[in-house]
Amino acid sequence: MSSGVQQKGGVPTLVLKEGSQRTTGADARRSNIMAAKVISEILSTSLGPRGGMDKMLIDAFGDVTITGDGAAILKEMEVQHPAAKLLIEVAKAQDAEVGDGTTTAVVLAGRLLELSEELLDENIHPTIIIDGYKKAMDYAIQVANEIAQPINAEDKNQLALVAMNSLSSKIVSEAKDYLAKIAVEASAIAVEKVGDKYNLDLDWIKLEKKKGQSLTETQLIQGIVLDKEVVHPGMPKRVVNAKIAVLDAPLEIEKPEWTTKISVSSPQQIKGGFLEEESNILKSYVDKLVEIGANVVITQKGIDEVAQHYLAKKGIMAIRRVKRSDIEKLAKATGAKIVTSIKDIKPEDLGTAGLVEERKVGEEKMVFVEQCPNPRAVTILLRGGAADRVLDEAERSMQDALHVIRDLYREPKIVPGGGAFEMEIARRIREWGRKLPGKEQLAVLKFAEALEHIPTILALTAGLDPVDAIAELRKRHDAGEFDAGVDVLSGKIANMTKINVVDPLLVKTHVIRSAVEAAIMILRIDDIVAAAQTRTGGAGKSKTEGGGEESESKTE
Repeated sequence: MSSGVQQKGGVPTLVLKEGSQRTTGADARRSNIMAAKVISEILSTSLGPRGGMDKMLIDAFGDVTITGDGAAILKEMEVQHPAAKLLIEVAKAQDAEVGDGTTTAVVLAGRLLELSEELLDENIHPTIIIDGYKKAMDYAIQVANEIAQPINAEDKNQLALVAMNSLSSKIVSEAKDYLAKIAVEASAIAVEKVGDKYNLDLDWIKLEKKKGQSLTETQLIQGIVLDKEVVHPGMPKRVVNAKIAVLDAPLEIEKPEWTTKISVSSPQQIKGGFLEEESNILKSYVDKLVEIGANVVITQKGIDEVAQHYLAKKGIMAIRRVKRSDIEKLAKATGAKIVTSIKDIKPEDLGTAGLVEERKVGEEKMVFVEQCPNPRAVTILLRGGAADRVLDEAERSMQDALHVIRDLYREPKIVPGGGAFEMEIARRIREWGRKLPGKEQLAVLKFAEALEHIPTILALTAGLDPVDAIAELRKRHDAGEFDAGVDVLSGKIANMTKINVVDPLLVKTHVIRSAVEAAIMILRIDDIVAAAQTRTGGAGKSKTEGGGEESESKTE
């Protein structure tokens, strides 16, 4: 409905610009909840290792992405509805914080909103529903900490089991054992212990991908792989016991910042003066590098052809125009210092590596800096398939596995997967909620019902009858079997801990928080004011940002 004009005494009062649309009360909530439900339904079929379906997403340029990763699906989708955008932002925050559980968070948020609609239809005020959801969330996190099992963060086998569980729902599930071990090994090298806490900075684990071979040819390089070639054919392609100069400075003559004019009386002045002087400066740079013992030079900037010639004559390998992020990883892996002035470089600034070698990987050449004595940064070289899309999905899957390992280093506690965690939390919340006074009890019970939606989807995608599966799970959990869940591979209800289907506690608690925050955010909105779309600059563009519709929301 439009509220741009209001009548008073027969005189129209214009409040909003012509063409603006205003939706209030129940209609606004219904619109927002419907949008959230649609996003939730899109992702629900991607949940679970067996029935987890992939989505094909085609953008405005015709580029295709095929993925089952919730974060990637939401990132590639171009949604219009403001409430749907809110849900996507929450999912992105979940992905940035813990790197996993985005699909579960969105599906749970959608279900919470769907069930809240039933309460709204019974004239229960949104504030009461919100209070009920908040109390249920706090109690759920309390119970989660009670049922979580501590693990040893230094036990690589336990870390690999959880990483495998993360990979089992991806396209790379066939090689999950191998990839999980590589992820754990890489993390063990990059992790740092500060006091009693572990800190894993994923910036120090580089993912490099190249088409060809299979996923099981993926390698862990204890050093850095550069997608570059040696700059001069006369340079060595293999250097053993490398002393590496890592530069953020050009091996070139810098051009003056201002325009200059020089008068010359003969061609010899150009050749014998300027060009020779340039050559001498570049030679002095190379002599300095030779003097301090460098036999490999890697720089973020350029290398002049004359400098390349002198470096090749001295038997020094050189790589140029390396990304800043790779330069930093190189320094971390080799123990080098990043030098910004060649004149000031000292022998102690050099990094060390057992081997620096140019190799052909697939159809392209790459430089491997490996066998570093104490690498704090490593590279995972992903291989697999002839299609870029398979390799892209493998990269996303490996990032998820690394995030899960990082979560375990942050908080070394695990909970049973396969819907067992959600069923146990739902059972405990239902028992606790029935004792609450007032209408908040209804919202708390709906929260428990929403949690049971996760094992319901898992049962459905595994080919089980969801009603029978939930009945069986309730029976087992009531009998005290808190780790009974859906074994999607065998299609039965089983003990999740015994079959090693476990998840990090941090991911699960963050899922609950993200889902509840998203649901509350959308439930609070009771008024949507959408400005009229302008015609200038193309259809669907607003005056402010040039895309989508400009809207304001009034909260209670």
